[in-house]
Amino acid sequence: MESFIHLFETAAGSRAETSRASMPESLPPEVEEGNVEYKLKLVNPSPSRLEHLVTQMKWRLQEGDGEAIYEIGVEDNGMFIGLKREELDSSLNTLNVMASKLGAHTTLLRRHVVESTGSSFAREVAEVFVRRVPDDQKFIDIRLAVLGNVDAGKSTLLGVLTHDELDNGRGRARLNLFRHLHEIQSGRTSSISHEILGFNSKGEVINYSESRTAEDICEQSSKLITFIDLAGHHKYLRTTIFGLTGHSPDFAMLVIAGNAGVVGTTKEHLGLAMALKVPTLVIVNKTDICLPTMVGHTLKVLDRLLKSPGCNKVPVVVETEDDVIVAATNFISNQVTPIFTVSCVTGENLNLIKKFLNLVPPARSAMDQEKLAQELTEYQVDKIFNVPGTGPVVGGTLERGVLREGDQLLLGPLQDGSFHPVTVTSVKRNRAACRVVRAGQAATVAISGMDRNLLRRGMVLADPVQKPCPCYEFWADVFLLFHTTSISKRFQATVYIGNVIQTAVIEEMNRDSLRTGQRAKVRFRFMKQPEYIREGARIFFREGHTKGVGQVQSVIYHRTVPGR
Repeated sequence: MESFIHLFETAAGSRAETSRASMPESLPPEVEEGNVEYKLKLVNPSPSRLEHLVTQMKWRLQEGDGEAIYEIGVEDNGMFIGLKREELDSSLNTLNVMASKLGAHTTLLRRHVVESTGSSFAREVAEVFVRRVPDDQKFIDIRLAVLGNVDAGKSTLLGVLTHDELDNGRGRARLNLFRHLHEIQSGRTSSISHEILGFNSKGEVINYSESRTAEDICEQSSKLITFIDLAGHHKYLRTTIFGLTGHSPDFAMLVIAGNAGVVGTTKEHLGLAMALKVPTLVIVNKTDICLPTMVGHTLKVLDRLLKSPGCNKVPVVVETEDDVIVAATNFISNQVTPIFTVSCVTGENLNLIKKFLNLVPPARSAMDQEKLAQELTEYQVDKIFNVPGTGPVVGGTLERGVLREGDQLLLGPLQDGSFHPVTVTSVKRNRAACRVVRAGQAATVAISGMDRNLLRRGMVLADPVQKPCPCYEFWADVFLLFHTTSISKRFQATVYIGNVIQTAVIEEMNRDSLRTGQRAKVRFRFMKQPEYIREGARIFFREGHTKGVGQVQSVIYHRTVPGR
């Protein structure tokens, strides 16, 4: 974590050339876990063999939360053997039969010649994408936070992606996203907004074109990308940080204006994503108004920044569909950083971004999702609404368990630290009613039994069996990213822990002072009211230019300062 420091100070590094992906000559050996399956040949299997293959595919789909990748013509050790064309075609037909028995669809990603035998025939391998929506949900949901400096074109890019309408060069596409009059007048985002982009089981884009509504997109999509559009201006940094901590994005997308380069809050936003361990892709935007030398210079700066100790990533400039496949399949490891060069005016490479988003796998494995779903319900509240005819409605993310209409839960903590019983009256995801919400999914929840005026951001809906307790103080292992001198006891900062934002003061630490690049064990005390936090939660704190990250080690459920 020490290596994150300079991202908040200055970019440095080598002059190495930016990496570019290509089709490998072999693959790593097949692993038992995960959603990737190697098959040398699937030609005319017997009924019993076909049944076994279908069962195997079902398991691979469960491992990938409804998505799997099949490598045909590849041995279990990863060696490309290849098949004759007629054998490969027959194997692909068998794969389609297997998928149809499970209600899944296949998409051929690429075919690759691995061996040529003169004038007789060539041997080929194929990579196939299989998608089937799990039985307990309507679509696979991925949350993507959109970061970048002011005027980088973030909202314009989202407007183009979600509405299939190119920009006019003056930001017309972004008007589809703005929520406030001052945003329309200034052209700058000041709040957190959400937009969605869907893909059906065949990988086709489902968006707001053809007069579709959000409900239509959710109904027709097998996979849904929820964009969390965050503010780029430095004065809205508090809002941007909350978007990264409170909305629990699976991935982040850093947008850079090609004509401006890495300026303003760009490095700070990248540093935040790296510190919070959010896998990030980079979009170099506005290439239509850039000379090739300007784009090349921006890519070189990015290359140095991403390869430097502060990031330690492998930058991959995505130029072809093969590059997209390599980038998407390796993205979740948080070691590869894909870089796209696009134009929202000409539409350059927008198709590559869409294909990448279609292929990128869920951030959590099916096993992790299942473990979280089996825990007691815990829903973090980050928005409050009052809907006429419905009553109080809260928006947020279900961190653990399962949430259904009619559930009896506890909501709090209130000002005095108590939790109040409430009833869930209805649940919606992306404005569409749903039967059940599972761990990791965002939803809005209508509740009854509590006054709207008592609700606030930072509360939690919890299962009564859990007996939730308010936290007044907590110990954290922190790392100071930047401070001009040093901090010590009585230092106050704004802390971000999940959906919690509050000023806290350092009451105790295991060293006299803490300087940039140093670690310490620190006891924080909330200044205003108790909150609900868990051990192990990631923490980010800031005050002016001071920034630090860490992890909650233990929670104190009582006041230790008399009279407070």
